[in-house]
Amino acid sequence: MARWCAEQGWPVHPLASGRKTPVANCPSCKDKHHSPAMCACLSAGLPCHGFHAATTSATRIDAWWSAFPSWGVGVACGRADLIVIDIDAHSAPVPDRNRLLPGIPIHDSVNLHGLASGFDTLALLAALRGQPSPAEDDSTLRVRTPSGGLHVWYRNPHPATRFRCSTGSSRKVALAWQVDVRADGGYIVAPATRTAQGTYLREGPARLPAPLPEWLGGELVRTGHTTQRQRPPVPSRPAIPRGRRPRTAARAHRILDPLLLDVTECAATSEGAAFTQKLNKAAYTAGGLTAAGHLDEHTARALLREAAETARSGQTARNERIINDALAAGSAHPLHLEGRS
Repeated sequence: MARWCAEQGWPVHPLASGRKTPVANCPSCKDKHHSPAMCACLSAGLPCHGFHAATTSATRIDAWWSAFPSWGVGVACGRADLIVIDIDAHSAPVPDRNRLLPGIPIHDSVNLHGLASGFDTLALLAALRGQPSPAEDDSTLRVRTPSGGLHVWYRNPHPATRFRCSTGSSRKVALAWQVDVRADGGYIVAPATRTAQGTYLREGPARLPAPLPEWLGGELVRTGHTTQRQRPPVPSRPAIPRGRRPRTAARAHRILDPLLLDVTECAATSEGAAFTQKLNKAAYTAGGLTAAGHLDEHTARALLREAAETARSGQTARNERIINDALAAGSAHPLHLEGRS
């Protein structure tokens, strides 16, 4: 399995026999704390520092697993451009409903009877977005874990956008309760690896990861899973059409224009600019302003379309859906400007 993973371009590293954790460091690395990047063991071919030792070198892989055939196989997700949704089915107390899906309040009218695992929270998130649950996605590689969980493997279709790992119990960055994310800075157990608890078994017809679904990528962006990257210099800011504006709308435009500018500046970055999040924020704000009577809806919609087309001209239909949904959501919460300067 290690050779097969490496042939897919996925760097691999050894896992301790019968366990899902990396093999132990050598005595020298155990005795001192140092950066893996500065460790001579890696260049010498020793499997120290977990996924930092991952490689696609057939020579090194053969040497490792020939010497220790019982070692398991770990895949370094970030370097493999993989995003794995790790669905847990652990027995644990269910938290308050507003902690099940970070950032999404769940109304009391939603019946949560029977909710008990990450399969349930991920299905709930997918249902709220009108999508099938990734747990049922037989187009991509899925691996059943010994504990009854499921690893859903996806390929990052836009490698310029990087995602971080998270645990479903985190109060800072999480996708859903009992749903972990394995990406940059982490590893995943390869199928066919055997542990004391059982074997990681491929499930369904797919043998390779499919591209990460667009909606799921959007949820990872929304929940803060993208890592901060240095923004390339913008040679000039795309102009926002202004036209002739009524004086009564001046304050509304002072609020909306910076948000529109954030959208148009995404034109300088083809991926990883949080375009969807920025367009959603601008349209939501515009909806609140129009509902409160501070802005004409036709004008607001035209400005949003222009900014979106400037940044992402090849996805007009998608831009329109984002604008329509966010305008409708914002219109339910009028944004009154009394007292604002």
